[in-house]
Amino acid sequence: MVNEHKPTGKIALDPEKAEEGLSQLVMTVIELLRQLVERQAMRRVESGSLTEEEIEKVGEALMNLEEKMEELKEIFNLDDDDLNIDLGPLGNLM
Repeated sequence: MVNEHKPTGKIALDPEKAEEGLSQLVMTVIELLRQLVERQAMRRVESGSLTEEEIEKVGEALMNLEEKMEELKEIFNLDDDDLNIDLGPLGNLM
């Protein structure tokens, strides 16, 4: 069975596909938060405010989080383009 999944960069508002739109929105928010946490962690690493052990733990946690995101994208049949929502005149989210 072939799934005709075509990313549009917009949240699906069709009542028939409300669940898909909701999963896309939730996954987009989670991905945005993941990226923010990653950037903050990198700033702390670059500033030298973390010990080697803390750097190791942060790196491992970020890798695990990214793996989980990949699993969830597969479950919900989403890809990176789907999570980069088009905000109209503001441009794309990420």
